[in-house]
Amino acid sequence: MNSPRTRFYRDKVNGKVMGVCAGIADYTGVDALWIRLGFLVLAFSMGWPFFAYFVLGFLTDKKPGNLYSDRQEQKFWQGVRQSPARTAREVRASFRDIDRRLAEVENYYVNSNPRLSAEIEKLR
Repeated sequence: MNSPRTRFYRDKVNGKVMGVCAGIADYTGVDALWIRLGFLVLAFSMGWPFFAYFVLGFLTDKKPGNLYSDRQEQKFWQGVRQSPARTAREVRASFRDIDRRLAEVENYYVNSNPRLSAEIEKLR
């Protein structure tokens, strides 16, 4: 999984300070508000998350502007990062559904067109 869409980036566009919480939100698909609230609770109870935040802020790359073409693609890649196996099953199920619908269309046209049906039989 070396795709740029499966890496963690800071999201400076949607971020407040350095974009780390917004990047985590984009990476996981969780709303940024919940990530920020969780960070604040951890930071004020333990203290070390402030250090981790700034380390991530300096070490991670900024999110490329053209990473996703639309919202649906963003949701797809978030699903890939969360559960690659589940996403693969969903893609296979979509292809099976497309194949089934294509077979229904083919069956409809072949059965309603005797000339086409005869041509197909000649090819066999």
